[in-house]
Amino acid sequence: MLNPYTSPIERIWYYALRILCTLVLLFLVLPVLVIVPLSFNSGSFLVYPLQGFSLQWYQDFFNSAEWMRALKNSMIVAPAATLLAMGFGTLAAIGLTRGNFPGKALVMALVISPMVVPVVIVGVASYLFFAPLGLGNSYTSLILVHAVLGVPFVIITVSATLQGFNHNLVRAAASLGASPLTAFRRVTLPLIAPGVISGALFAFATSFDEVVVTLFLAGPEQATLPRQMFSGIRENLSPTIAAAATLLIGFSVVLLLVLEWLRGRSEKLRTAQ
Repeated sequence: MLNPYTSPIERIWYYALRILCTLVLLFLVLPVLVIVPLSFNSGSFLVYPLQGFSLQWYQDFFNSAEWMRALKNSMIVAPAATLLAMGFGTLAAIGLTRGNFPGKALVMALVISPMVVPVVIVGVASYLFFAPLGLGNSYTSLILVHAVLGVPFVIITVSATLQGFNHNLVRAAASLGASPLTAFRRVTLPLIAPGVISGALFAFATSFDEVVVTLFLAGPEQATLPRQMFSGIRENLSPTIAAAATLLIGFSVVLLLVLEWLRGRSEKLRTAQ
C-alpha cells in the first residue's frame, strides 16, 4: 500500500510495475487457459467460439488404446526415473554440501548441466550412445535419460535444504552410538525430506512432460503421453489433444500445490532447528 507521503514519481512507478506484472502474468497464463474450454467443446475443431458443452473428447481419450498406452508408458517411465533421480541427486547433494575438495565448483556445474544444455542435444547424444547398444527403442534408455534430466532439480532442492541443516544433530547421534547409516536414516533424512520430495516432484514433472528426448529414444510401443500429443498435432489435430492437455494442466496444478505445502513445511522445520 502507498503511504500518504509517496511522491508522484513513486506512485507512477508503483502502478507501472503492477500493470507490468499483470501483463506478464496474463501472457504466461492465457495460453494455458485458452486450451481448457476447447477440451469441453462439442465441435470437432480447436476453434472459438465453442459450439456447446461436451465430455466427448475425454471419453475418446480414456477409450482410446493409443492414448491409454501412452498414459501407461508415462506412468512407468516417470516414477522409475524419479526414483533414480531422487537417489542419485540426494547422495550428490549431500556429498557436494559437506565436502570441500578441489574442483567442487566444476563438479557442481557438471551435475546440473542437464538443466542448461539444450534438450535436443541431450536427445541426439543419448541416441548415439544407446543405439549401438541395442537400447535405442527401450524403456531402459528412456528411464535413464529422464533420470539424468531430473537429477539437477533434486540436487538444487536438497542442497538448499542442507544449507540450514544443523550438523550437530548428526554428531550427537554418533556420540550416542548411532552408525552413519542409522544417523542418516533417523536424523538427516527426516529433516531434509521436504527438499528431497520437492526435488522428486520436479523430476517427476520433468520426466512426465518431456517430449524431445522421447522422440529420439522411444519407439511406438514406448511412446509417452507428450509424444502421443506431439504425434497427434502432426497427424490429426483432434480436440482429444485438448483433453489430454487439460489433464496435464490439472496434474501440474496439483504438483504446484504440493510443492507449496512442502515449502511451508520445510520453513517450519528450519525454524524449529
